[in-house]
Amino acid sequence: MHPPTPNDDGAATLARWQADEASVRERNRRYGLSRPEQVAPLSGQQFFDAVFAGELPLAPIFETLDFVPIHMARGVAVFQGRPLARHYNPMGTVHGGWFATLLDSAVACAVHTALPAGKTYTTVELKISLVKALTAKVPLVRAEGRLIHLGRSLGTADGRLVGPDGTLYAHASTTCFVLDRPPSP
Repeated sequence: MHPPTPNDDGAATLARWQADEASVRERNRRYGLSRPEQVAPLSGQQFFDAVFAGELPLAPIFETLDFVPIHMARGVAVFQGRPLARHYNPMGTVHGGWFATLLDSAVACAVHTALPAGKTYTTVELKISLVKALTAKVPLVRAEGRLIHLGRSLGTADGRLVGPDGTLYAHASTTCFVLDRPPSP
């Protein structure tokens, strides 16, 4: 993972981000759904390790909306997306739903990375603030989610959507309900 660095005009960060994305796409080009028996024995971090190793597929939404997971560690989730004209709203900027999907993925997966085997989660609240319009002129953005709290039944996280030059486009917070994973059939 390569965040923007101080005094970086964005070009060097963009090049690092492009290399990070190429590495992820090289390891896993499959989209689809994991079977329950594949994920049941895995902790959240083990699940993401299997995705990055190409053992489990990338989620279909990543292909649909042009974003990929870049980095997962306990309590941290980073996704990277390419805003395109096909994501535009009628006003000619990227639709808020695209921002929300990218940020929801980052903040919810920050919770997911910290879950033990046998647990799953669902988002019960997502709060997002869009602070700057986004167009296809911005080549890549990153949604970075960080765990705030994980208890027996609730997890919370917050996140930021930034460009390679450090520009903040949106920020979000989530509350996730933690529950027991249903037994595999």
